[in-house]
Amino acid sequence: MTIILSTLNARYAHASLGLRYLMANMGPLQQQTRIQEFVIGAKTTEIVEKLLAGQPRVIGFGVYIWNVEETTRVVAMLKRVAPQVAIVLGGPEVSHESAEQQIVQLADYLVTGWGDVTFPKLCGDILFGPKPLMKLHAGVQPPMAEIAMPYSLYSDHDIAHRTLYVEASRGCPFKCEFCLSALDKTAWPFALDTFLSELEALHARGARLFKFVDRTFNLNIKTSLKIMQFFLDKLEANPDDPVYAHFELVPDHLPDALKEGIAKFPPGALQFEIGIQSFNPEVQALVSRRQDNAKAAENIRWLCEHSHAHLHVDLIAGLPGEDVASFARGFNQLVALKPHEIQFGILKRLRGTPIIRHTEGYGLVFDPYPPYTILATKDIDFGTMLRLVRFARYWDLVANSGRFVNTIETMLGEAPFENFMAFSDWIYSKTDATHRIALDRLAALVTQWLQVRGMGKDAAQALVGSDYAGERPKQVAAAPQRQARHLAA
Repeated sequence: MTIILSTLNARYAHASLGLRYLMANMGPLQQQTRIQEFVIGAKTTEIVEKLLAGQPRVIGFGVYIWNVEETTRVVAMLKRVAPQVAIVLGGPEVSHESAEQQIVQLADYLVTGWGDVTFPKLCGDILFGPKPLMKLHAGVQPPMAEIAMPYSLYSDHDIAHRTLYVEASRGCPFKCEFCLSALDKTAWPFALDTFLSELEALHARGARLFKFVDRTFNLNIKTSLKIMQFFLDKLEANPDDPVYAHFELVPDHLPDALKEGIAKFPPGALQFEIGIQSFNPEVQALVSRRQDNAKAAENIRWLCEHSHAHLHVDLIAGLPGEDVASFARGFNQLVALKPHEIQFGILKRLRGTPIIRHTEGYGLVFDPYPPYTILATKDIDFGTMLRLVRFARYWDLVANSGRFVNTIETMLGEAPFENFMAFSDWIYSKTDATHRIALDRLAALVTQWLQVRGMGKDAAQALVGSDYAGERPKQVAAAPQRQARHLAA
């Protein structure tokens, strides 16, 4: 095989949409091209051995924040044992601030930005001449109608066992400075009829779980309604074989027409990822985030009370200008809205994002190694930031896991952030660990904590036992399998 398209996915269940876009747009070179995916954590020697088994002349790597360190080792070994193979890099991690990166220095060529047109052309030049003289090739953004759709390249195995990523549009009109989409000028939609026909073909092949990567699913309400109607039609026609769709939702833009569509979905069919990030208007203005907080809160409350959608809502700690007290107020406000999951994220400095402009003024200190997590700010010192990191991990284990749905309300009480931070500090003092805590031990520690806070031993054991025995609130117990896995272990 002449050309190999490769990446290291974070998990096996993740099927790379980017590689499949490249494959779909290889044109005459497609017959000589193969996709070969790996998972982070695999041995470098084994990855290199498998890549070279096909005797490729070109290997293209998709490089992301989660795989750059391991991909660097793979590229370094390839250049040692097979220097004749041309290495081409692409992806968000190497599209910005590339000159300083070891992996770019090791590679032969780099495509920044959109690769649909530029990567195939570069491969043709490498193979047939004239050989490119420049390492850096800025990706050309073609008209959306000229981009070949990648969805037929999902294999039957992918459909049966992996998450299928799809996109009705690229880009984002918002300018949130912590996000790479801040560099986009707008959002560019694919032709809706073409996209829906691709979804139809996937569904006909057995696909039932669709994860949309669009940053702004509900930006164009007419398009949103047509996409939702596609899934509603499938649910009506096949109630015993339901679809499951995941969308990223702009929280303060939920007109009545969209609410009517959302309300039609049964349990277990719909998930929304909603980025609040901060409820502090001054912080929002500082990072160029436009958001009507009152409207966003009203919409989250409506979704919780009047729809069956599973809500995964994001907050980010460590944003410039936000101290712990401000973050705590936002966290408590979000808990009161009762979304199914609160993703407690820690700010990361993605290469190329404008957030870096606040470094000096707000004392931003980032880890120099991926994933470039914030270590301290003017308002949150290093030790306190580590406490927040541990809070986030324990929150996933106890609250987001769905294993303690009856217990968590008692643990949070009237001051959710403050009470869970106290638990986080306590459990860390007992375990000196945030990972590899067995469920039995975690349940025992939660039971012990309830007693520390004044609950009787029998009552604490009964409360945790109600979770441990599998007793779930109705919304969790009744959820079909595809949604239940987001609500319980």
